[in-house]
Amino acid sequence: CQTASPPTATPSPSVQPTALANVPTNTPDATETAVPTMPPPPTAIPTTAAATPNLQDAATLTPATPTATIIGMIGPEPFPENINPLTGLPVSDPAILARRPIVVKVSNAPPIVRPQAGLNRADLVFEHYAEGGLTRFTAVFYTHDVSIVGSIRSARLIDFEIPHMYDAAFAYSGSSGPLRVRFQESDFFDRIISPDFGHGGFYRMEEEGKSFVHSLYTDTYTLRETLSERGQEVPPTLANHMAFREEPLYPGEPATRIELWYTGTNATWFYSNGRYLRWSDGEAHLEAYTGQQLTFKNVVVIAANHVNTDIIEDTNNSPSIEIQLWGSGPVSIFRDGQRFDGTWQRNDPNHMLTFYDQDGNMLPLAPGNTFFQIVPLGFDRLTITP
Repeated sequence: CQTASPPTATPSPSVQPTALANVPTNTPDATETAVPTMPPPPTAIPTTAAATPNLQDAATLTPATPTATIIGMIGPEPFPENINPLTGLPVSDPAILARRPIVVKVSNAPPIVRPQAGLNRADLVFEHYAEGGLTRFTAVFYTHDVSIVGSIRSARLIDFEIPHMYDAAFAYSGSSGPLRVRFQESDFFDRIISPDFGHGGFYRMEEEGKSFVHSLYTDTYTLRETLSERGQEVPPTLANHMAFREEPLYPGEPATRIELWYTGTNATWFYSNGRYLRWSDGEAHLEAYTGQQLTFKNVVVIAANHVNTDIIEDTNNSPSIEIQLWGSGPVSIFRDGQRFDGTWQRNDPNHMLTFYDQDGNMLPLAPGNTFFQIVPLGFDRLTITP
């Protein structure tokens, strides 16, 4: 497809110019015919920036009591019956919402596992630390089914939280011994689909350069058949809702480039044509079977407490990380090329994340798909360019 260089942004004085100043952009719905490239990232990792939110502990926030209906606001209560509660978009067939969301665990390390399959069709994607400084994806499929998704990887402690948020099924392969026991004893074990417990619906597709552990795939059609056989393909019971609005409630700070440096990988988002496009480790992050670059309407940076546990996850004796997605913490929402800072909240195991500004007013997402970047409290490797 045709690509064009985005307009050069003028960084705020304390933001170091990065190698993304001339990243080519593409039309979100066009199929890639050539992989966009960019120079390598700078050797010095930025640690502070004038436009970087302070991702420290957030004060307890009391949501404001609504006094009037906000024009154009979708949700949080009541939520329209024909609107997908995970995207704020209308559905073509109400039967779509009579199904259960499916959470799928997808690899993101080492870089050879990219491009992955199916991520652009997910309603929501979470990126989080696994261990050893590397990240992993947890994708939530509700609106769309996909004929292939993967590669499928092992579960982590965070996967006791995300399926609960959306009353979802959970597909994965592998876990440490203590987590396996916890999954068996969990209240959503009847919604788990995994080779760990002899479940079918997965297959191997070996590819050159990728090890055996990165060769497992599935599809949501087969997963839904399994749920139907168990009597679990039913509408989710959602305890709360997010809010959506076509336009922000008020102007935010300009944010056309977002760069996050995890310990072992980095992610960059560049705003173009109403969406954020993703680069990973200096390369355009593509979807495997369409060639499209990953593109999302919202990018949401969630800062949460990370605690190392005594559970060992790999042969390097890396501890399993408990990412505490409960209570509250700082959030930065990126939508429409703008940044909105506030607080995320989750006060019940069955609640999804909701977002509030500094005055306690609910912050709406743009209708569409959302990518959640989960980072530790005090995270200082986030750089934003207007």
